[in-house]
Amino acid sequence: MSKFGTSQPVTRLEDSRFLTGRGRYVDDIAPQDALHGFVLRSPQAHADINGLDVGAARAAPGVHLVLTATDLTGAGLKNAMRYALVKTKGAKPAAPVRPILAEGRVRFVGDPVAFIVADSLIAARDAAELIELDLDERPAKIDLAPGGETIHAEAPDNIAYEFTLGDGAATEAAIAGAAHIITHTSHDNRVIVNSMEPRGCYAEVEGGRLHLAFNGQGVWDIKADLIRWLDLPEADVRVTNPDVGGGFGMKGMGYPEHFLVAHAARLLGRPVRWMSDRTEAMLSDNAGRDLDVTTTLAFDADLKLVAFRTDSISNLGGYVSEFGQNIQSALYAKVLTGPYDVQTYHFRNRGVFTNTTQVDAYRGAGRPEAIYALERAMDFAARELGVDPLDLRRRNFIATDAFPYRSATGELYDVGDFPRVLARAEVEADLAGFAARRAKAEAQGRLRGLGICYYIESILGDPSEAATIEITETGARVYVGTQSNGQGHETVYAQLLHDQTGLPLEAIEIVQGDSDRIASGGGTGGSRSVTVQGMAMRATADTLISQLRAFLSTDMDQKDMTFDAVEGVFRAPGSNVVITLLEAASRARAAGQPGVATATRTTTLPGRSYPNGCHIAEVEIDRDTGATRVDRYTVVDDFGNLMNPRLAEGQVHGGIAQGIGQALTEHVVFDESGQLLTASFMDYGMPRADDTPFIAFYTEPVPSTANPLGMKGCGEAGTVGALAAVANAVQDALWPLGLRQVDMPFTPARVWAMLQEGKALAAE
Repeated sequence: MSKFGTSQPVTRLEDSRFLTGRGRYVDDIAPQDALHGFVLRSPQAHADINGLDVGAARAAPGVHLVLTATDLTGAGLKNAMRYALVKTKGAKPAAPVRPILAEGRVRFVGDPVAFIVADSLIAARDAAELIELDLDERPAKIDLAPGGETIHAEAPDNIAYEFTLGDGAATEAAIAGAAHIITHTSHDNRVIVNSMEPRGCYAEVEGGRLHLAFNGQGVWDIKADLIRWLDLPEADVRVTNPDVGGGFGMKGMGYPEHFLVAHAARLLGRPVRWMSDRTEAMLSDNAGRDLDVTTTLAFDADLKLVAFRTDSISNLGGYVSEFGQNIQSALYAKVLTGPYDVQTYHFRNRGVFTNTTQVDAYRGAGRPEAIYALERAMDFAARELGVDPLDLRRRNFIATDAFPYRSATGELYDVGDFPRVLARAEVEADLAGFAARRAKAEAQGRLRGLGICYYIESILGDPSEAATIEITETGARVYVGTQSNGQGHETVYAQLLHDQTGLPLEAIEIVQGDSDRIASGGGTGGSRSVTVQGMAMRATADTLISQLRAFLSTDMDQKDMTFDAVEGVFRAPGSNVVITLLEAASRARAAGQPGVATATRTTTLPGRSYPNGCHIAEVEIDRDTGATRVDRYTVVDDFGNLMNPRLAEGQVHGGIAQGIGQALTEHVVFDESGQLLTASFMDYGMPRADDTPFIAFYTEPVPSTANPLGMKGCGEAGTVGALAAVANAVQDALWPLGLRQVDMPFTPARVWAMLQEGKALAAE
């Protein structure tokens, strides 16, 4: 295998252009003559629209267009966004319309009301100030409890759906007969995604065709939406994703601005651009997490799990967003029982509407939430039962010889060796030395805690993907259906093709994010890219080599030609005939058979892979201020075979940083009227470099049997494990003070309040 092939820590190829300012981000490449769009958003969280007068705005200098809901419906367009409903056993989920522009009522601060297009952004903003919006305020519903002011008539008590799985009666019976019953309640706080690059897009009409460029996670869903919404032929719509500065699930779906910009460009016959600023993003981007979970664990006398019950209520925001109903229900359920061997269970999740921004996918999309609740409960149970948290987990792990294992919720875990991974983490984290580290911290007036999380996650998304590879005069061009958001796809895919063809990395071009150049694709999400796209590329490369080998055998009258992937050459046994891959492709083109140098294959994964691993965090808390910091962090992951260990480690580091951010600093606050009080980086605590310790990263690979490459996705794993590891460490630090209920985020003010509660308990 070449030093540049798979399993090698190759430096990212794309970084050169990013670091030298040659990235092609949507706000950089919008047409110079494009008009500027601006969205007028509701200043109130819940109100009836009594009047909307845009006359003065339309007459303002530099204004070309002002769109309202009436303008959309008047043009024969449906004023509604697309979204999916969760499949439930009982009553159908509520399916209220989510308008592109508010119609009749606004339901969160930031709800789009009008779209202004002008010569400049300043002119558009000035015109927006002239719009007369008469709102009759209603009470705002902010909390997660059922009831309150009705937001949608279709959802009594504001409950959008009730999702259940498992046997409730059998679970209750098993719990009633258990030797030990432990119940734990946790709150998974709301976060604002805050990708480095805010959302943006531009649209133009080229030769009668609509072209929309936006910074998202795939082009085909948006293309299908535009075709349907504008009633256009498929051939008349092109959608592209240029370079994208972070997505994390938040950019994986459609937003009103995509449709408004596209419609405006067609109406005006001019390019139209829109770019969010940071506060606008905080108000309008789909948020993440925000749910309450009560977990009940039932153990027998030997501390083996005999039953498991989960009851959760999750925030949908003001409307159903694209995947919102499925995140905390169907996707949460995929890893409901984690790495543990328990088959008797019951799960209920209810989604509730509130007058807040929509909640949807955020790095992990349901799996971090499920593992957080489960691993918080397991640690809590260990403390309540007076046993070692590692020992309790070992007693309940799925046995290594039980794989493939069908989980209680129907997932087929292909492989795993959880005890081995846990044992490695115990050593690498130096748990034997923790007591001494705690004693030292105590002597210096600080509390120290140790937290463990053993996670498992399920790769999501379409298991099918296509790839096209064409050999050019100088190298290869690869067309992929996934979309990089900064993960390093260009490097990993080039490594994979280099490993199979011997072509230099710099001679391989990766083409992505263009519906004209790529027929179809599943986009990026659910940690699917490398496993699904990698398998498609491997199959395509095999087909390409076979085609060229067959061509050469005939063209050169040489039978049984072989291909040396290390050197990238074809050889004829028993002769001195050696021809490079590029020479073979050139011969095929010269012979009038250019198709021989191009191949396309669509493949489907035979099963999903299940990354898993152990996170161990140590925190220290200042007794006087409540300031909490993560002091040590160790993670041992099973990602199967790695294509590029350096990039995998980078993904884990980034995921852990996001988990630490949610656990310690990120705190979304709405007031009682629904106003977002944390709408800038002055008020919203993004994690910084000094919030993140050195992260010791190790792997204990058990190659997946669900794909030929033996890989398991790693993009979201860091976040899946980090939340509970940090929270359990804080719980451990505060446990001696008598504190049994501690919830994220562990900001200094909140932890200080917990410390005062501990002092009050000690004084009783």
